Amino acid sequence: MEDLDQRIVQLLLEDGRMSYTDLGKATGLSTSAVHQRVRRLEQRGVIRGYTAIIDPEAVNLALTAFISVKPFDPSAPDDTPDRLVGLPEIEACHSVAGDENYILKVRVGAPGDLEDLLARIRSAAGVSTRTTVVLSTPYEARPRNSDPPGPGCRLGPMTERTNRTVLLRGGNVYSPADPFATAMLVEGEHIAWVGSDGAAEAYAATADEVVELAGALVTPAFVDAHVHATSAGLALTGLDLTGCPSLAEALRRITEAAQAGDGVLIGHGWDETGWPEGRPPTLAELDAATAGRAAYLSRTDVHSALASTALRALAEGLDALAGHHPDGPLSQAAHHAVRRAALAHLTPAQRRAAQQATLARAAELGIGALHECAGPDISSEADLAELLALAAEAAGPEVFGYWGELGAVDTARRLGAVGAAGDLFVDGALGSRTACLHAPYRDAGHTGTAYLTADQVADHVVACTEAGLQAGFHAIGDAALDTVVTGVRAAADRVGLAAVRARRHRIEHAEALDDKSVAAFAELGLTASVQPAFDAAWGGPEGMYAQRLGAERAAALNPFAALLKAGVPLAFGSDAPVTPLDPWGAVRAAAFHRTPEHRISVRAAFTAHTRGGWRALGRDADGVLVPGAVASYAIWAVGELVVQAPDSRVAGWSTDPRSGTPGLPDLTPGGALPACLRTVVRGRTVHLA
Repeated sequence: MEDLDQRIVQLLLEDGRMSYTDLGKATGLSTSAVHQRVRRLEQRGVIRGYTAIIDPEAVNLALTAFISVKPFDPSAPDDTPDRLVGLPEIEACHSVAGDENYILKVRVGAPGDLEDLLARIRSAAGVSTRTTVVLSTPYEARPRNSDPPGPGCRLGPMTERTNRTVLLRGGNVYSPADPFATAMLVEGEHIAWVGSDGAAEAYAATADEVVELAGALVTPAFVDAHVHATSAGLALTGLDLTGCPSLAEALRRITEAAQAGDGVLIGHGWDETGWPEGRPPTLAELDAATAGRAAYLSRTDVHSALASTALRALAEGLDALAGHHPDGPLSQAAHHAVRRAALAHLTPAQRRAAQQATLARAAELGIGALHECAGPDISSEADLAELLALAAEAAGPEVFGYWGELGAVDTARRLGAVGAAGDLFVDGALGSRTACLHAPYRDAGHTGTAYLTADQVADHVVACTEAGLQAGFHAIGDAALDTVVTGVRAAADRVGLAAVRARRHRIEHAEALDDKSVAAFAELGLTASVQPAFDAAWGGPEGMYAQRLGAERAAALNPFAALLKAGVPLAFGSDAPVTPLDPWGAVRAAAFHRTPEHRISVRAAFTAHTRGGWRALGRDADGVLVPGAVASYAIWAVGELVVQAPDSRVAGWSTDPRSGTPGLPDLTPGGALPACLRTVVRGRTVHLA
């Protein structure tokens, strides 16, 4: 365990109610970094719970004793712990070396109660007993150091847990524990039981709340494995050019937005490939529309942007940077420079409002967790720290941060990130013609842009693996993906394949994969963090992918079925604001991929958008509704539940009750998507329609 983690554990041993803020002051970490570390300690089972210390005499349990037990028949199967587990007076059972098999710690009210308990122990387990009564307890369960416990601190976010019991019944519960479940019981932050309405009656009288589902569907909450919360929030609350039908309409919207305020105008979503003019605005057209105001307008793929003259003037040395264009969109380093200049002019209040908008929208859509992909070229350290702090203090989706900077293990840890991964760019994007390819673009005489070498990839993976941290990269083009595979394989040669696989390093987007690359992903234990909405937006014979690559190369993109068949873990996300937060839409896009051979079943796609996001974090037990799992779930208004798979034979058998396959909503294109009625994160309601 790291020294900082040991220090946090020590502080909590001294005072289990210490807040994140006070832990941060004691360790020199930010509040958000402490929050992430405590969560990881909980997930790894280092911190198993937070227990109140009760005065035994105050609850009439003044007599403490240790009882040594030994079975009468040593040849019989030893099931003593199972036989005694139902006796509430037994506080602990320890298997020991020596003449006896077990030592029990018990608490009772008086000597007569102890005598009665001994008789019940002997009868229940068939054992002989030897008893030691405690006369006094100078100390017990003391902290590992000799310092006295600190004073009680205020109850902070870490300890603001719910202890409410909620019973949901009368619907459909999507659970592998019972494919026909209609009810579920939640106790505090965890699922306690899943089963039938008939059995649920036993819990109704004692539940704090009974939710009558009226046929609604209960599923695990979605996980969006790739977002940019501030940029997505700015698109939700500001100038959104997504779906703009023409250049003329885009300029009209820009003019209207520029007249409505002051400061830097930030917008997103334009895509010239569908415009009748077939081109983006010129710098002169943009300056006229903004009336001299500084403006940053990112393309739909966020790998190039329009920047007005006023904004360009804020980025020193811009014309010398790669990707600079005197009259058109900026890409590569020039794009990063104007983006930094624009975001630097956001006030803390504007940033917070944008992040709140993203978290609220996610909750409305049944999303219980987000992976924020931050980095020096796409946001800032302050942006990530403020987002993690906001998520820690507010009721809403959980946020797990990634920091995409080469070799920045220490920075990622200081910020409370779960990995030095995310948008650590190996290349750009197909729409902006910066994705790195082996063969030239169909509509340009070049092969895109390479940002990293295989040696740099290898060094980063080695550093992260040795530090016990997840690494990851943004890679879209086939040449970029080959660079990643070569680099990760070289890292495995240096630190061992098992060590690399154990960290579950992740690749964002991973679009232009061939069979060889897919096999390498499986061999190296890489997670594919992918966005099915990309295919829905830009795939097909007439889409942007075909314009850039030609129909044949475009049809090979996003091979979800091949990845799944090879055993490569999939985690679905939106890359919001590149495509909007829309989890059911992403599941539909994967199940009805524009290239039929890449389609996967709705059930597999749903798993990739729920459990897949948790597995990408190393949390294999989450994202499923079974007893003991974290109670993060969503309730949906749905029609008929069906099983949809590319192979109709599979779908036909799966609808037979004998298959035990739970159904999901019908996602046939053109139909309405499920509406979220309620979203619950760790037992707390964060959205109620």
